[in-house]
Amino acid sequence: MMFLNQEQKDKVQELIGQMTLEEKIGQMNQASVSIVGGFDVPFEELIEMLTDGRISQGEFAKIMENAEQDYHEEDIRLGRIGSIMLQNAKKANELQKIAMEESRLGIPLIIGLDVIHGFRTVFPIALAEACSFDNELFLRTARMAAKESRKQGVNWHFAPMIDVSRDARWGRVSEGPGEDPYLVSEFAKAKVNGLQGDTSSPMNYVAACLKHFVAYGAAESGRDYNTTSMSTSLLHNVYLPPFKAAVKEGAATVMAAFNDLNGVPCTVNSEMMRDILKEEYGFKGFVVSDANGIRECVSHGTAIDDQDAGLKAVSAGVDMDMGTGIYSSYLSQLVNSGEIDVSIINEAVERILSIKMWLGLFDHPYVNLEDQMNTIPSENIELALESAKKSIVLLKNENELLPLNRDQKISIIGELADKSSEVVGAWAISWKEEDCVSILDGLEKNSDHVRYFQTGGLTEPINEEELENALDFGDVIVAVVGETVNMSGEAASRSNIGLPGNQQQLLKMVKKSNKPLVAVLMNGRPLALEWEAEHIDAILETWHLGIQMGNAVSDVIFGLTNPSGKLSVSFPRVTGQCPVYYNHPNTGRPGGKSKFTSRYIDVDNDVLYPFGFGLSYTSFKYKDLHVIEKQDKLAISVEITNVGKRKGEEITQLYICDKVASIVRPVKELKDYKKIALEAGETKILEFNLSKNDLGFYDNNGEYKLESGDFIVYVGGSSIDCLKHEIYINY
Repeated sequence: MMFLNQEQKDKVQELIGQMTLEEKIGQMNQASVSIVGGFDVPFEELIEMLTDGRISQGEFAKIMENAEQDYHEEDIRLGRIGSIMLQNAKKANELQKIAMEESRLGIPLIIGLDVIHGFRTVFPIALAEACSFDNELFLRTARMAAKESRKQGVNWHFAPMIDVSRDARWGRVSEGPGEDPYLVSEFAKAKVNGLQGDTSSPMNYVAACLKHFVAYGAAESGRDYNTTSMSTSLLHNVYLPPFKAAVKEGAATVMAAFNDLNGVPCTVNSEMMRDILKEEYGFKGFVVSDANGIRECVSHGTAIDDQDAGLKAVSAGVDMDMGTGIYSSYLSQLVNSGEIDVSIINEAVERILSIKMWLGLFDHPYVNLEDQMNTIPSENIELALESAKKSIVLLKNENELLPLNRDQKISIIGELADKSSEVVGAWAISWKEEDCVSILDGLEKNSDHVRYFQTGGLTEPINEEELENALDFGDVIVAVVGETVNMSGEAASRSNIGLPGNQQQLLKMVKKSNKPLVAVLMNGRPLALEWEAEHIDAILETWHLGIQMGNAVSDVIFGLTNPSGKLSVSFPRVTGQCPVYYNHPNTGRPGGKSKFTSRYIDVDNDVLYPFGFGLSYTSFKYKDLHVIEKQDKLAISVEITNVGKRKGEEITQLYICDKVASIVRPVKELKDYKKIALEAGETKILEFNLSKNDLGFYDNNGEYKLESGDFIVYVGGSSIDCLKHEIYINY
């Protein structure tokens, strides 16, 4: 992927030939800004405090402005640092100037940051954006984020996060595109292209970083940083495909995961990083550890001390150490003692320098300080609004309560309704509150008959007087309920994923009034909503949608936009069903009414809302599914009609089931999807071409197999609402 010409390759080799061992190891060291004096914490911990809510965005900015900061200038001057985490254009130029003009060899820094779902323009969290099933949108939002951050000197994004996530208890489910390996793979490819694809100018692209390699989304009990164990076939069929697809697209870097996989921490897992990633997949970029990941191998119990951890990590294929300084402290003596061959160091440095060369940093290390964004351009805001609207999923709409009439008196309740700071979601660190539109702001923009009542219920007690006032005023009640930003994301696993606080009690009190009730969900994970799904009239899943959240929600509620999103992840009825996912394996005793089947005795097996599900303000009817076998593909067609009264978009999904195989296969697997727009009453024929090679699977030796037999082809509007056609395939 690096697309280096021979001259650039020669320059990399020439540089390596001139470097001392210490300078080589310096390239393998990533530092972060240290906050010194009265606030003695490293930069990455400060970022954690911001993202988990211990400090506000304003407090963060004040600390960064007033605290004494150590940017490691002398280490950069001496060639001891190859990368730094930073979001300050002026300081980025200063540090690049030291690296380019004051270090012996003039090697630029690669400057990285967690830009997960937008930079200054914050887009929907990945779990939400994936609900659009819109590959072009995935690309466009990534491209915009790349351009914004590059102006600030950030040329390396620790994104996309492409962990397949099946357990809603895990907080980081918010950062990735959901439970399905095909959708996650499509998301991964689009994001890599968006971040890296526009190389017409060095200011238009950054290096992507695929994370977390690998199987982090399968952490046991949904608890962050926890152990992961799985079969070879599960690893290759579910958790590895997004990484393989993104590497094929040319991803520049990969981040090793925190977790252990089958007893071996990913940070020191040579089989994963050298054998599979670098050899089998042909990955040409470099691997970076996650923050403190190398040192944590000591806590895992697979390394005696920091030196041992560094030895094992570099041997396994981790090319850059994020933040611990272990490589800087120990690699030189390990090479001199013969415990590490210098060829391992040379390989890592070649990979790192190649990325820097490809990024154009040797020729364009600086940014134009006059080209900074004081305000967000209108085109960025328009894209933020578009992505937010496409990410909204209508889960329930009894008696067509939605869309609301703007002449109705509408009472807005729920603490989240007027909090603009809560719209951005987890792992958004470069935004400004002045850019954010709360749900209340958006609703008031479209109607003069909206009033907000501070009823509490999430972090505060329920204010019954305010609730009574809301019920007296409104013809309809809109309750904005869900999670605060710090209730999802990293280090935010939950053992109970029902509505937190007293929000369900608040909804029950509203329900007693018999007033029409709309629940607007504002959350970073699937929630267990069995009571809500049964009793509330309309439910709109709006996630954390970024800076234009309020306007997007308002447009959907008032019918200016017809919702088209489909769930990228299944919703359980109760937390105890987790992990739950649509493409589960067949079992010998499928759940049924009989006691001795795979079921619960206290709750139905089926999910509350399945993967791929989403309603519209119109309705679509499928008929005439045809499947024709050709030499190397299946030609599939289906007729779709908009049988409702307004224009709408439908995301049509194609699934298959391998009925009999040499190992147990899933009950259903997504293989393709297409979005189609239809006027009221309009009919179209939609066609798919499914490669027969895509009907195979990996066995427990990690080998891909194509087996003859009966297959079922499903096409429909969700993973459970499909037409089906059975066909025999002979390989």
